[in-house]
Amino acid sequence: SFARLTGTVSTANRGGFIQFRRQLDAPVPADTGGIRLVVRGNGERYFIHLRTTGTLLPWQFYQSGFEAPGTWTEVRLPLSSFRASGSLLRATPSASTLTSVGVVAYGRDHEALLDVREIGFY
Repeated sequence: SFARLTGTVSTANRGGFIQFRRQLDAPVPADTGGIRLVVRGNGERYFIHLRTTGTLLPWQFYQSGFEAPGTWTEVRLPLSSFRASGSLLRATPSASTLTSVGVVAYGRDHEALLDVREIGFY
């Protein structure tokens, strides 16, 4: 089984994203190095958005991107690859403060098609 993110991403009228998000049920170990995914898609670039105890406003997040080829592929995104959405946040997220993980089609006009079989930490 897998989760599928599909639809038309449009930047018209200040739009531009589709996402699904999971709240974390338990704290992530402080020694976590990054996010691990198993994905397949349509060759487009997609993003992971992390929220933490420090991302209080709805538009605050940490973002890292990846390409999703047509076959199942493991993707590893180190926490150091995530960038803050604004200057009020620390430069990179801390594992022990993570509260949710979002899978996002974002920022440009395109047709999204992304399957996610696994999301975890390493």
